[in-house]
Amino acid sequence: MTPHFLFATGIENSNPTIHNGKTRVDEMEKCGHYRYWQKDFDLVEELGISFLRYGPPIHTTWLGPGRYDWSFADDTFRDLYRRNIAPIVDLCHFGVPDWMGNFQNPEFPELFADYAKAFATRFPWVQLYTPVNEMFICAEFSALFGWWNEQLKSDKAFITALKHIVKANVLAMKSIAEVRPDALFIQSESSEYFHAENPAAIRPAELLNAKRFLSLDLNYGRRVDSEMYEYLMDNGMTREEYHFFLHNRLKHQCIMGNDYYRTNEHRVHADGTTRASGEIFGYHVITRQYHDRYRLPVMHTETNLWQGPCGDEAVNWLWKEWANVLRVRNDGVPIVGFTWYSLTDQVDWDTALRENNGIVNPLGLYDLDRNIRPVGQAYKQLISDWRQVLPAQSVCLQVPIVMPKDTNENFAQEKQADAQQASQDSSTMAANTTSANSL
Repeated sequence: MTPHFLFATGIENSNPTIHNGKTRVDEMEKCGHYRYWQKDFDLVEELGISFLRYGPPIHTTWLGPGRYDWSFADDTFRDLYRRNIAPIVDLCHFGVPDWMGNFQNPEFPELFADYAKAFATRFPWVQLYTPVNEMFICAEFSALFGWWNEQLKSDKAFITALKHIVKANVLAMKSIAEVRPDALFIQSESSEYFHAENPAAIRPAELLNAKRFLSLDLNYGRRVDSEMYEYLMDNGMTREEYHFFLHNRLKHQCIMGNDYYRTNEHRVHADGTTRASGEIFGYHVITRQYHDRYRLPVMHTETNLWQGPCGDEAVNWLWKEWANVLRVRNDGVPIVGFTWYSLTDQVDWDTALRENNGIVNPLGLYDLDRNIRPVGQAYKQLISDWRQVLPAQSVCLQVPIVMPKDTNENFAQEKQADAQQASQDSSTMAANTTSANSL
């Protein structure tokens, strides 16, 4: 079993609804992936990439409780297996099927766990998962900013969406692990920071910097800060719901995927409103903050920048982010992967998918005609230069991944058996601890 550093890209599969649920924003459709998926996989191979953030479109695959149309997933995942590309499977990316409604639906977590288990059962060779992408951003844009899906604008709606989304992620991890005991879960969450503009803004900035951790605190079973506990309780979370998250015991199978863009840092005004600050601390400083809190292996799961008029803007950003990854590693943080997101240009992210304008955003490794961009050439060279160096330099950069075509090898089967036994031992220990505490 060969250790891997996870050089990755992704195929953008955002699919929220806007216009009060009447319009589906399907990035796979807008970017031409349904037509050119085989070509897209060719491009992944051309770059020398073995790991791909990818998932089936949830709104056309999940037809109802226990009802699925796997036709597109069967074709695409069969081809990924043939190419020995390991997908990091993104099951829910900012949207749910029309029949589910939106993230205010309390039935979403349990039903989504069933969907995740059905996927894992159909594709047992898949090991890497991001069950729900950017949980915090999904809840914030849908239920606090009023941009997507339920399009609500209240703290209560935000907490309702957040608790349902994170519970769905937790239950999906458990259901996937029942099928694939050695599954690894890469969270892919936005890493944020809020800078106080003046002394009067210190207090609101502190609250926002506490709030940014809510999704991962709940997901990893970490007790939230006292003020955030009051915020959760004041906005509809019950003690029973909170304690559900504290009892989650899957952190040992998690990699803290964090996303960083220039828009991830914010300037906070005295009244608590914010505006973009641009890059101030950068990926290195903010990632250290998240790692200090959760003590998990890290993967840089998303970044990009528009190719501007000079043609080298995205290339320079790639090298800056890569320098930050190496700085994080040299500080002793176990960082296991890096991702330029996404493979091709995207559409309408300049308005955060709030408007259906058809504007192409030139931030992919390839344009929508599938011609390589300068950043694609640079990333290909970066991967070629560093692929063989990193595993020899540091064990903290190695993850024991089972590649698709090795799934039935003896070592892979032994790895799954060991993971199954470890899970059973952990469950037994937890049950004994609960019994002892009740005496």
